[in-house]
Amino acid sequence: MAEPEAPLTVFYDGACPVCSREVALYRDRIGAAGLDWVDVSRAAPAGLDQAAALARIHARLPDGRLVSGAAAFAAIWQRVPGFRWLGRLAAWAPVAPLAELGYRGFLRLRRLWR
Repeated sequence: MAEPEAPLTVFYDGACPVCSREVALYRDRIGAAGLDWVDVSRAAPAGLDQAAALARIHARLPDGRLVSGAAAFAAIWQRVPGFRWLGRLAAWAPVAPLAELGYRGFLRLRRLWR
């Protein structure tokens, strides 16, 4: 029997309507256990500046490393059924810089929705 993966802790801005909807999409997926969701709009998590946490999505990997932006989404997607292929693609070295560029473009648009 396969051992369950250690949890991935995701720090997201719950005050952002787009962010909240996307988190709900992943949270409601069957088989998406192992993702701990932390809304940083209410309080800063230990070890992470609240302004930085609100500016970009962050994820603490099971080994303790903190990743953000497209790398955080790649880690999330690799845990969510139906999105795993996208997570592997976004984490692939030739694609990762393009994924980060796309995420930064989203951040510019996100300001309009807040």
